[in-house]
Amino acid sequence: MSVRIGQGYDVHQLVEGRLLVLGGIVIPHTKGLLGHSDADVLLHAIIDALLGAAGHRDIGYFFPDTDDAFKDIDSKQLLRQVWVKVQQEGYQLGNIDSTIVAQKPHLSIHIPLMQQTIADIMKVDPTQIGIKVTTNEHLGPIGREEGIAALAVALLEK
Repeated sequence: MSVRIGQGYDVHQLVEGRLLVLGGIVIPHTKGLLGHSDADVLLHAIIDALLGAAGHRDIGYFFPDTDDAFKDIDSKQLLRQVWVKVQQEGYQLGNIDSTIVAQKPHLSIHIPLMQQTIADIMKVDPTQIGIKVTTNEHLGPIGREEGIAALAVALLEK
């Protein structure tokens, strides 16, 4: 058996007039993330981690923001496509570990639903999907509530 690790990172600006989508669910908040798709930083970081573990390029290579086909797309669809590709190459998931960095809103109550949503897409056990949240201690753009970032690591087994 071979084991491969990939890491992913994404960050988007918070703006008024958009829904806040994280981990495939809508989070009640006064602002949402700005992006070509739904700007779900958690799913984007997970997608990059999966692609990296499988030896592929990043999310932007497969789903460029210059392609109108991906305008406002639900990132759950992108994760589903990437996961099918990775599985077709013979990989199965060991686990995903991720962190969302957001000053606000408070996200810990949403973690179980995010885990279940991601697990359902990937058809894995929710215990294989680790999600943590932290603030940026009021430092920098994230600390000033100007954006949200996410980091992820994926372990694939073949």
